[in-house]
This record gives sequence, C-alpha cells and structure tokens, in this order.
Amino acid sequence: MFEECTIQIAICQQLEQSPATLSSEDAVISAGEPILKVLFTRETAAHLKSRPQDVIHIYPPWQKLLLGNADVPVIMNTYFSQKVLFSEHSETREKTYGLTKMLIRKNIISLAQAFRLNDLDDELHQESSDNQVRSVWFTVYAVNDSLLEMVESQGAVGWREAQVRVVIQRVYCLPARGYRSHVEGNKLCLLVQDAYGMFSEVQLQSLSSADDIEQYCRRWEGKFCCLAGMKILQRTTRGRALGLFSLIDSLWPPVVPVKVPGQSQDSEMMTTNLPRPSFCYILTAWSGEVHVEVDEEEQIANLYQPPAVHGLKQILQIDGCNERCNFWAQVLYLSVPINQREIWLFVTDSTLQNVVHITPKVVPVSVAASCVLSTEITESLSVASRLVFFKDALWGNGRIICVERTVLLLQKPLLYSAAGADLSELTGPVRLDELDSTTQANSVCAVRGTVVGVNESTAFSWPTCDRCGNGKLELCPQDRGLLYCNQCSEVVISPVLKMQLEVFLSCPSRSQSAVKVKVWHKMSFRV
Repeated sequence: MFEECTIQIAICQQLEQSPATLSSEDAVISAGEPILKVLFTRETAAHLKSRPQDVIHIYPPWQKLLLGNADVPVIMNTYFSQKVLFSEHSETREKTYGLTKMLIRKNIISLAQAFRLNDLDDELHQESSDNQVRSVWFTVYAVNDSLLEMVESQGAVGWREAQVRVVIQRVYCLPARGYRSHVEGNKLCLLVQDAYGMFSEVQLQSLSSADDIEQYCRRWEGKFCCLAGMKILQRTTRGRALGLFSLIDSLWPPVVPVKVPGQSQDSEMMTTNLPRPSFCYILTAWSGEVHVEVDEEEQIANLYQPPAVHGLKQILQIDGCNERCNFWAQVLYLSVPINQREIWLFVTDSTLQNVVHITPKVVPVSVAASCVLSTEITESLSVASRLVFFKDALWGNGRIICVERTVLLLQKPLLYSAAGADLSELTGPVRLDELDSTTQANSVCAVRGTVVGVNESTAFSWPTCDRCGNGKLELCPQDRGLLYCNQCSEVVISPVLKMQLEVFLSCPSRSQSAVKVKVWHKMSFRV
C-alpha cells in the first residue's frame, strides 16, 4: 500500500471465491491471480486498517477502470468495504508472511509527459525505443537517497524496513507538548537533507534532560545517516511553521549542486537554480522501532552547511526579518525572570567593544520558554562573564530571540564558517553605554555622577542562603538561633547579607534631573 494525492492505493490480487465460502487456505496468494489497483479514501483505509495479506470484500457499487496505457485495472468507489476475518486468522498471517514478497513497479512520469510538453522529436524517439518506460522496483531493503520518493512510495503509513540516506544538518531539542510534557521531557530532533535538497525534521525519542545535546551536535552534525522505522507525523508548509522554515532558509541554497527531481538516482544531472522549499515532512519513529544509523567515522558530507558565525555588529546591521544568526558572545548579566516564561541575557563581543563610536556596547538577547536549555547552560548563565555560543538564534524587528531550534553551547562547534567576523575574545574590561536620554528601560548601562542625597528611610538588609540565594530564610525549628533554607532543606551556617540603599546622583548626561540609583551590596558573615 502507498499513498498518492491523499488516496490510499493497494496492490491486490482478485480472488475467485466469495467471502462466504473462502477459507484460510484459499486466501494464500498465488502468482497466477490477476493484479488490481484498488483506491481507498483515507477514511476508508483508516477504518479497514489493512495490512499485507489481508482479504478485503468490496461491495457494490464499485467500478472498474481500464486505462489504455496500463495493463492493471483500477477499482474505484470502494466506500462499502469490509475486512474478511477467519477463525484461524492469525495462523493465516503466519502462513502467508513467509511467502516471497511481490515487487511493485511504479512508473515515474514527469510533468512534461503528463501535460504532453515534450518535443515531437522526443515523442518519436520514445516510441521507437520499444515503448520502454523508466520504472523503479521497490524492495524492502533498498537504500534510497530521496525523501520525497520514499514518502510517495511508502505512503502515509511510513516505512519500517526501507532506508533513506540523508545528511544531518542540525541537531536540537524541542519542548514536549501537551499535558504529559513533564513526563515525556524534551524531544531530540534532527534536521536532515537528502541528495535532492529536500529537508525533513525527524523527531526521535524523548530525553529526560537536554544535557547531552552538545555531544549529539558534535558527533552527528554533518554526517550521513540512514533512516528506517519512520512514519509521517505531519506535512507542513511555510505558512504553518515559520520557525522551521527560517532555519531551512538559512541553509538554502545548498553549498553543492543537488540532483534534479524526477531524474534517475544514478543521473549526474544536477543544478543549484532551485526555488526555496515550500513544504517539509515531519517524521517520527514507529513505537520502539526507531532506527537511525549514523556513521560517525565517516567524513563530513559535502552537502553539510556549518553555522555561519557573525559578529554582533554585523547582526545588528541585517535588514531582513526572521533571519537565523550565529554568534559567540560574553554574557554580562542575566535578568531575574518574573513569570519564568522569558529570560533576558545582556551580551557583548569584540565587534562591539573594539569600536569607539558605536552604540550599543551591550545587546539584550531574549530567551523564550520554547528554547530548551541544558542544565550546564542554565548554571553557567548565572556566572558573570561567561562565553556562550548562540546557534541559530532569530533576528527580527531589532531583537535577537532564542526560540525553538536555537541551541546554546559552551564551546564553539567543531566546524563553523567565520564569514569574515572578528571572533577574538575580550581581554580588557568591558565598556558599557553611558546613561543618556536614549537609554531604554531594562538595559545595562554605566552611570557617572556626584552623590547629592541618600534616602535612609528605604535602606534595609536581609540574609540569603549562601548555596541557592534564597532570600526567604526561616528560623531553624531545632535551634532558634540558626537560619533554615526551605529550598535546600538545610541549616544556613554562613548566610549572605544583602543590603539595599537608594542614592541620588547628579549626572552630566542628565543635567536637568537627578538620577535615583538603588545600590545593592552583599557581604558574608558567620552565625
């Protein structure tokens, strides 16, 4: 069975006996029975749940269509169909499963042939070659190099034994959906590309955490792999999945010429003048039958496009919208998340620091909740001046956003394209933007001025946990002289005292008004 144009097509053999008199021995397929193509709608096919070796009784008013250029009749109007079950049905399946599987020939007809756009000379040449038609024989263990051809031949039900060879362009995690997301965890995903330039997203098993994503990226990206045990989860288009196609667009056009669709897989005819992909198949694994064979010892594929790394100065000058970008930056400050749905990172790099007359010196980066972060990254972001590699972040409307399919790494990838960017690390102190009338809210800046007042009435201090930073400590129930942290479930021996003080400054950049600054200070003491 396979699917074409939303129609399920079954290659069947017609049985002479009626279902009432048919036994399990009569249901064994023989090579002498006539071959039929039976068309089922998706609804009918879903109701029948047919598999190879099943017997289907089709009731009237079915119709038989005889095509002039084909020797296989087509059965249509199969709305009234029923699967025939025998008392020894399971025994029949075991008996017939060992039979030699039929080879199904599928003619590959180009659009030029379908609409009769070929030249007359081509038609005469075709007729003079004994009416030979290019055909492909699908076998269960064949290794294909075309995702589209594999999908068309195997249908919506997917493929379990057949394999398709692709290149892994990106590895990332997607957050689990639905009410069971806290159980299923994050899904490990691959963005793969075949020899014809077509992309597909493969959603593999769920991960308990994203801590291993960096290892998967270093081991798998750029390598060939063979996919088997796959089924189609969704056929999505550009309008439905903007985030996925923004990543695909960043990998288009291919770095090497790709094969022409419709040509033989052995054909050397290739081209790079191809339009951007307009659709993409999202694949997932049959339950417990996933098979992704990655040859980690093989060299990097020529079709692989490593991340093109740019400096922040170059990224801020991009005119487009929803453009994927890669950069290596130093995280200066992590904002305290209010609703846990979005955090802000304030970053800089040498392209912003080494230029005198340029603003801003620091760029905010929004990390959405859909961006999966590993535990190592989360812990590292709390450390000041940590270098982080942002892979496939999204630039648009003057903002850098980490969304789905964005990966944050502590190390640079093994392969990347510098694209002429200055990727040298910062050696001196970091310079910040001076506070002035153009400074935006919730930004990092430097303030210079003279203290003209102190608000002592609002000054206060409080102890915090020296392990987790919890500022809501309680008295220890066993010893009222000690403090206890509910988050760590331990007694706090050396709390950190935090103090807040409001001061007023007179700044040259804001000469018409005073600037109120909340000064935070922390000190450690032992109880």
